Amino acid sequence: MSSKKSKTPKFQAGDRVAERPKATAIPNLRHEVLNRIQVYKTQRFGVVVDTYVKPIKTPKRGIIGRQFVKVLWDGLKTPSHHDQMRLVHEHEFEKVRDEYIGAIGD
Repeated sequence: MSSKKSKTPKFQAGDRVAERPKATAIPNLRHEVLNRIQVYKTQRFGVVVDTYVKPIKTPKRGIIGRQFVKVLWDGLKTPSHHDQMRLVHEHEFEKVRDEYIGAIGD
């Protein structure tokens, strides 16, 4: 039995989104390396500019269409492209973050 996911994009242009929470602790790095990557460890919020389907080649299923989102992050001038599974609606962020913290432990 195969399960087909909806081809409908989860986000629409104009939606406020956030990156899904992610672990930011990397053990055993030198202090100077930690300082250099510190600027990339902040949580990002932004606005969806566009959605599109990107063909992705997989070893078992051949080419599949994945939903991608073009996001203009707050404070940046140029949008970037992300798989929609890496994003959540901004109003859902606190709930998703709390579940994530509960799953990995405090």
